[in-house]
Amino acid sequence: MVDYNRLFSDITRRFRASDVRELLKLTEGKKVISFAGGLPDPRVFPREEIAEIARNIVSELGDKALQYSPTPGVSIFRERALSFLEKMGLKTGDRQLLVTTGSQEALFLAALATVSPGDTVVMEEPGYLAAINVFKALGARIVPVPVDDKGLNTSKLAETLERLHSEGVKPKLVYTNPTCNNPNGTTMPLNRRRELLQLASTYNILLLEDDPYSHIAFEKTGEEIPLQALDTEGRVVYMTTFSKILAPGLRLGLTLAPPEVASRMELLKQIVDLHTSTLDQYIAAEALERGIVDKVISRAVSIYRRKRDLMLQALEENMDGLATWTRPIGGFFIFIRINGSVDMRALMPKAVERGVAYVPGDAFHVTQGAGRNTARLSYSFNREEEIPEGIAILSRLVKEVLS
Repeated sequence: MVDYNRLFSDITRRFRASDVRELLKLTEGKKVISFAGGLPDPRVFPREEIAEIARNIVSELGDKALQYSPTPGVSIFRERALSFLEKMGLKTGDRQLLVTTGSQEALFLAALATVSPGDTVVMEEPGYLAAINVFKALGARIVPVPVDDKGLNTSKLAETLERLHSEGVKPKLVYTNPTCNNPNGTTMPLNRRRELLQLASTYNILLLEDDPYSHIAFEKTGEEIPLQALDTEGRVVYMTTFSKILAPGLRLGLTLAPPEVASRMELLKQIVDLHTSTLDQYIAAEALERGIVDKVISRAVSIYRRKRDLMLQALEENMDGLATWTRPIGGFFIFIRINGSVDMRALMPKAVERGVAYVPGDAFHVTQGAGRNTARLSYSFNREEEIPEGIAILSRLVKEVLS
């Protein structure tokens, strides 16, 4: 018999499987209203347009589109992607663009380029599960800072950084998802964004800005300015994705970073996957040129706003007094906190049995035992009529436990 455990690397021992992926296994083959996975609504996918573009590209540019391509990305896609980012107000002149296989790869490469085992990383709590796993895999010490209804609490961050400084600890970076946060659904106001940049400057820290959802913010206040657009010192590594505004199956992400950081990430990408799909980049370049991405964003905003409203209404009608929850201005998620001693992870099997699924909130916490009475609910994928039904099932179950 082969002793595989002896052969596995330390990296594989440092993180657990994604709760979302494990939940998909749990619900497979069952009639379940799932608020677990943050999947886009297929109605936003421009299927006919992508099919036409793909046929034309393979027919007319097949020799290039089906070939290997440069690691930083296909030039025509990079040019059009930069124009797209400039329209968002991002700084591109003194930054370097790297095309990645989704923004998840961008996060991994940015962390791999900067974090060594034992280094300290600061991130919001609750925070993005995949980011937690990346930092754990690299052997980082993760220091959590609480999130409130306005996102990352910069006052608490200042206290944390001062404490670490007094201990002689120098964090390498702060990870944040400031707009339409996953899992919290919160958006950081402008004053906190400026405070965060000032703290990064004071303590000589890099900021990893994960921004998958700002494109589909449907109640913009004018304060959702990317950290990167406010950065005057080259401290922000900005990451975004086409998964929510074109199609996740294309696996396309963008990173704007200072050249010194981007060049290291590029070297690591050569080892990881050589380059992102050439064909996918040509398809996305043409989608940008034809205005298809803008049309998808418009359609997505309308669909997700309606679903967000339905979930908020269902929560008001079914869980008022039982729980509190965030009110996102966009994105896919609402985070709920039960007013009582309810272990949402322990409740999951019974919830699935009753016909509803969610992600237990403790999955998004670094602090051991924290968040047991919380859960992340996604409204993005379900049919509209399923949302009130699913919330009603969840409400009845919580009431049973509390009684």
